[in-house]
Amino acid sequence: MRDFEFLQPTSVAEASHMLKDHGEDCRVMAGGTALMLVMRQRMLSPSHVVSAAGLSALRGISFDAQRGLRIGALERHIDIARSPLVQQHYPMLAAMAAQVANPQVRNQGTLGGNLCYADPSTDPPGCLMALDAQVVLGSARGERVLSMEEFLVDFYVTAIEPDELVVEVRVPPPCADASGLYTRFRRTAAEHRPLASVSLMTRRDGAVCTEARLVVGASVPVPRRLPRAEEFLRGKTVTAQVAAEAAAIVAADMEAISDSRGTEAYRRDMVRVVARRTIAELFELPES
Repeated sequence: MRDFEFLQPTSVAEASHMLKDHGEDCRVMAGGTALMLVMRQRMLSPSHVVSAAGLSALRGISFDAQRGLRIGALERHIDIARSPLVQQHYPMLAAMAAQVANPQVRNQGTLGGNLCYADPSTDPPGCLMALDAQVVLGSARGERVLSMEEFLVDFYVTAIEPDELVVEVRVPPPCADASGLYTRFRRTAAEHRPLASVSLMTRRDGAVCTEARLVVGASVPVPRRLPRAEEFLRGKTVTAQVAAEAAAIVAADMEAISDSRGTEAYRRDMVRVVARRTIAELFELPES
């Protein structure tokens, strides 16, 4: 690892100026779980590292019935998993956060850092997309708010500008008839990253699905909603047959990747299984 200057701004505006002044050789550090790894492997050698640790605007978890949930970018995965507010109002999000990577990462890694790294095989982006979350970006120029779909551009690529930081994540207030489930698949218990994940938020009237937001992650270059599957579920009484047909649509429409962890065909098969099981569990169908 080469030597670098460690900068400690006290405001988002100051951090933004530092990023702008030092350009491409400057990186932001939140929890450091991803950045320090790539630096040790010499995949990245910044001349300056801007620590976000002193930025109080990037901390805190709060909930308002009208505005929803606000999670500061520096909140750790374990903070989200253990938050009574998240557990009460967004149990799917709390359950997802409790599964991220491994205990070491959950206790050190932050939500903002995770989103900026944009690893396609990580857990939070797909879950947040299903929850219709927004990412708030801050700089010396002010703030802008992007949907998760707008923020996640491509494989390890986001829409964040060079002088911006993720300030917080906002999740709209839940509807009384809404329920959700996040499911991940790993080939072995030793793996820390899922091979496939499905996030499903629905509004329902008994067994009838009135609205659905279904997102596939990990087996695709970037998490994406599956509109045709969502439309298929809308208005239907969800049975085992409906769940299987919706899962088949998901597998057919997803943009599956192929790499050393799994071929395109294998990933499609696994997503189909995970999607069917997720729909079945959410609608409390008998196991088959």
